[in-house]
Amino acid sequence: MLLRIKPEKGLGKIEVKIPEDIEEEMRKIGERYGVSMERIIEMIISGEFKEPESFEDVEEEIKDLKSKAAELERRWAPLRYRAYGLSEDNKILAIKLSGMLAENIQLKRFLRKKIKQDWELRKKIEYYLR
Repeated sequence: MLLRIKPEKGLGKIEVKIPEDIEEEMRKIGERYGVSMERIIEMIISGEFKEPESFEDVEEEIKDLKSKAAELERRWAPLRYRAYGLSEDNKILAIKLSGMLAENIQLKRFLRKKIKQDWELRKKIEYYLR
């Protein structure tokens, strides 16, 4: 590919031969991003393309994210401990409630009263025992 750059006024032009492998690479990039060859050449000449971030910037960002993750872990750990304690308390209360219900049923049988099963309460007890 022969590239000719002409000034708007005056004489003189610049001709540059672009190797075929670079031309093919430019075509692939143009097809991938939907950009014309002229626009790609403009971007190359004017330097409008995005420079890759340096490794130092990326490493600094990784350090910042690690410190933020550690801070979140420090905040989350006590909450997790409290939640575990509450779930254990709920288990103990569910066991006590289950025992009281069984005792209530035995007393009703002893007094020969009608026994009414509360299935919704049983489901909740099973939920807290798991």
